[in-house]
Amino acid sequence: MVPAIILFAVTYVLMLIFSKWRHFIALGSGLIFIISGMLPLENILGEIDFNVILMIAGTMGLVALFVESKMPALLADLIMEKVPNVQWAAVSLSLFAGVISAFVDNVATVLMVAPVALEICKKLKTNPVPFIIAIAVSSNLQGAATLIGDTTAIMLGSEMNLSFLGFFWYQNKPSIFFAVELGAVLSAIILLFLFRKEKGGIPKAESRTKVTDYVPTFMLLAVLGLLIAASFIENKPDETNGYICCALLVVGLVYTVIKKKKLSAAIAPLKEIDFQTIGILVGLFLMIGGLKEQKVIDAAAGLLASIGGEGGNMFLLYTVIVWASVVISAFIDNIPYVATMLPVIGSMATVLGVDPAALTPLYFGLLSGATLGGNCTPIGASANITGIGILRKAGYEVKNKDFFKIGIPFTLAAIVPAYIYIWLVYGI
Repeated sequence: MVPAIILFAVTYVLMLIFSKWRHFIALGSGLIFIISGMLPLENILGEIDFNVILMIAGTMGLVALFVESKMPALLADLIMEKVPNVQWAAVSLSLFAGVISAFVDNVATVLMVAPVALEICKKLKTNPVPFIIAIAVSSNLQGAATLIGDTTAIMLGSEMNLSFLGFFWYQNKPSIFFAVELGAVLSAIILLFLFRKEKGGIPKAESRTKVTDYVPTFMLLAVLGLLIAASFIENKPDETNGYICCALLVVGLVYTVIKKKKLSAAIAPLKEIDFQTIGILVGLFLMIGGLKEQKVIDAAAGLLASIGGEGGNMFLLYTVIVWASVVISAFIDNIPYVATMLPVIGSMATVLGVDPAALTPLYFGLLSGATLGGNCTPIGASANITGIGILRKAGYEVKNKDFFKIGIPFTLAAIVPAYIYIWLVYGI
């Protein structure tokens, strides 16, 4: 058990120090687990969650086609036509980013919406830094709302065997989607207050952005429809959702090749798939498999269960998981953190001697805390880093205090109602 813990801890430290090489570090550590015998060869494929990998690859490729079609830019234009001033423009862009992020990767969402905000700020001669920060944190918030909103949501869905509809209705109760939206409402009020001095008018564009192709939009809608339909199928393969996403990506690539009449047209969307994130996940799956084999996960579950005291105080456990996740995810990327914690929570059913369904608030608390915790600091989430990178390229430096001024109150406004809602609905 000790060598496995040391290897895992060293891997985490190296991933934090050498962020550009995280995928190589994770895969290398997974390989060491295999070579050392801590993860038996026959267990390798069983430990890799191919449903998660396929869903990520498929949706990222489709999003690339969606962005190329200019549909996101048109949607942003339509929103800008309806807002009265800069204050509402900032809040509307943030809400718009949040809606997209419920169905599209957070980083891709920032890449879609940030250029619109930059253009508006350029015309108004207004500092774009708070606009882009607001867009980034809103994208992170809504990533937990649906099955395909973020990598961590996909991972949770796979662990709990949650369907697409399970994020809306689970155990005959309104699910985590409504906890996220409750937080979104309060955080929108916070943004209105933070942008209260931005009362300048919005210049109207001479013409709307023209969508070059509506097919990618229909394909993304088809993904949602098929995922919903698949949720009603019993005894389906574990990788069903992944197959759906990848099958539609293949159709989209074939369509693009036919439309542009060249095979190379299929390369650009494939380049947008974040293979580094996939590499990190594969390495993490292998490491966690090794930790399971060495009984580390069971020991961690026992330690966590001991916090609840004799009989297991679920409210105390829930509170610790939520707020520890917020703090940890403020400094550590939430993907490896959630990947580590999911099997720990899963093992607690046996340790506490409870029905696995009783762990629902712990699972939902983990996702909400880890997703929103990343909004506390500039390095807490990939969307934040992406937004800051866009600003840097545009000639703007983001100071920590600039980010904290929006990120911290936004996080508290979003997590507190979600924390209360999840416990009231699933904990009592």
